Amino acid sequence: MPFPAPATLHPVTFPDGSVHKGNVFLNVAIKHPNWDIGDYTYASDFDPPDDPGDWAGRLAPYLFPIAKDRIIIGKFGQIAHGVRFITDGANHAREGFSTFPFAIHDPDRFMDYPDMLRPGRDIRIGHDVWIGSGAQVLAGAEIGNGVIIGAGAVVGGKVPDYAIVAGNRATILRMRFDKYSIAALNDIAWWDWDIATIIAHEDAITGSDIARLSAVAK
Repeated sequence: MPFPAPATLHPVTFPDGSVHKGNVFLNVAIKHPNWDIGDYTYASDFDPPDDPGDWAGRLAPYLFPIAKDRIIIGKFGQIAHGVRFITDGANHAREGFSTFPFAIHDPDRFMDYPDMLRPGRDIRIGHDVWIGSGAQVLAGAEIGNGVIIGAGAVVGGKVPDYAIVAGNRATILRMRFDKYSIAALNDIAWWDWDIATIIAHEDAITGSDIARLSAVAK
């Protein structure tokens, strides 16, 4: 069976021919205007929403269509069960004496509330990022290529390419590769190759054969 096309909703098929309904390519499932998702980025959940369109609300319940912030994810991302993106729509105005959102309880003023908040901050995630089970990614996070986020981590701020982070608040445990290899991987940008070339050199990508990948890139 060929590798699934990027327009496939459920890209995992078990050996018995049944389809894994809890795994989706997100740019097919999500039509929300505030999401920008690269090809082959998937999410997996043990209790998936019945309507594939509800993945947007499952992953980012506070990212409303009227919001001014966005979630931008690169290609080949891997998002595990229970991950949440906590966008600025979850915030309350905090400059005054009370943070209580009075306006959202008044239908006539409900749509005024977003303008009472600070400008929304985008969440930006690079290519080939693995976000572990139950992790939370906070508004304004900038996560580089090849990052691994540990289960249950709470991630904000800037995470450099190919870092492994964990904890609350997430800190860098170590870098996956040396700085020269990281620079080479970003130059190679295998995630931008056509899928046939990627699959042909899958063993080099998953086996860390950077010399071979550099030769293919040239």
